[in-house]
Amino acid sequence: MNYRRMLRGARFWFWVVLFVAYGAGAVGIVILDTMEGRFRDLPKVQLTSVKSDPDVRRASASEMAAIHRAQSGMPFSTLQPGSTFQVVWPDGSTETVMVVSPASTLGTEPVQGTQQGATEGQE
Repeated sequence: MNYRRMLRGARFWFWVVLFVAYGAGAVGIVILDTMEGRFRDLPKVQLTSVKSDPDVRRASASEMAAIHRAQSGMPFSTLQPGSTFQVVWPDGSTETVMVVSPASTLGTEPVQGTQQGATEGQE
């Protein structure tokens, strides 16, 4: 009897921990797609891809992060220094970017090794 009660409690806590861990992981992913209306007409973003100069990519990603922050319900806690987000450039290529300084025009840094070119169907 005691064994069954313990097994039932273990199952309950297993599912609670799994649910909380999944929720925490899903919240941490921010994807900024340049095809969204709020980013589509930005002049720096229109010609940017993972093949662009790193300074161009930093400036474009910083501009997108600033707009994302401004339109967020909590602008001072969204995309703080050290947080990362994924950018989908207009050509379909993607990369992960880390926020270094929200106040700088080059306030983001591309994370090395996360750049992926556009797939054949998107070019």
